[in-house]
Amino acid sequence: MVRLNSAARSLIESGPLAHLVTLNSDGSPQVSIIWVGLDGDELVSGHVATDQLKMRNMARDPRVSLSMESSVTNDDGLREYLVVHAKVRLTDGGAPELLHRLAQTYIGPGTKFPPMPDPPPGQIAHYRIAKITGAGDWVDND
Repeated sequence: MVRLNSAARSLIESGPLAHLVTLNSDGSPQVSIIWVGLDGDELVSGHVATDQLKMRNMARDPRVSLSMESSVTNDDGLREYLVVHAKVRLTDGGAPELLHRLAQTYIGPGTKFPPMPDPPPGQIAHYRIAKITGAGDWVDND
């Protein structure tokens, strides 16, 4: 498993929206915008609605990619970005608690999320990193 360096961890902890790419049954890409956080060396995301296409895709084929845009503009005037290629593992339960934790970054401190009484337990997606690409201090250019 590839480990995130401190620059990548800082970017993820700053709360950029992540573009999650899963594979449809016909092999075509499906893209969703999600919140991500860290759990040790893995990325994690919470999903209370487990019947969505992205969830079905991840259950069927664990190969995914996630991209996140940084707020840093490089010397060439281009925005830096992180791309994580991973294999996902889905676990049942814990989604509302993870989403609540992530909402403190994505929406703001003190946010109550999910905004519903008694949300379903959902699933947590755990992304085991296989490769890191993009443009920024998280990429090894050697």
